[in-house]
Amino acid sequence: MRAICTLLAIMICGLPATAQEATFLTRQLTPETALKAAQRALTNCRTSGYQVGVAIVDRGGVLQVLLRDRFAGPHTVEVAINKAWTAVSFRQDTMTLDRSSQPGQPAAPIRHFSRVTVMGGGIPIEGGGSLLGAIAVSGAPGGEADDACARAGLDAIREDIEF
Repeated sequence: MRAICTLLAIMICGLPATAQEATFLTRQLTPETALKAAQRALTNCRTSGYQVGVAIVDRGGVLQVLLRDRFAGPHTVEVAINKAWTAVSFRQDTMTLDRSSQPGQPAAPIRHFSRVTVMGGGIPIEGGGSLLGAIAVSGAPGGEADDACARAGLDAIREDIEF
């Protein structure tokens, strides 16, 4: 019996561990890449005649870059930051989230959470299957225009973040 127990102990110790790693690696946008995206979004809106605020947050929702055009309203700063935070928190663009959180929809209660801003203009930034952060624009006339400017910013770094 003792020989069987010893054999079982040896076999169990030889099995690969199924426990998760104690640490993990994440990818982050560099400040230069985040700034490049924000600048392109701002330029795109400016070309269309819009004065906006642009925010980039990292994957944890912490502000990384904020640009505000000279005549953008003071509200654009907080709204852009919160749109980006919302996009990264829920891992979806805020235009889609706006539709899915309308009254009567399953996600409607999220509108009562502080900082959640469900109007177009916030887009998660993903590269190589990893969530890297989010970009958001505020100040163009309507969420669709904000969204278009944010997508221009995302397009500016697409090749840089695909790995």
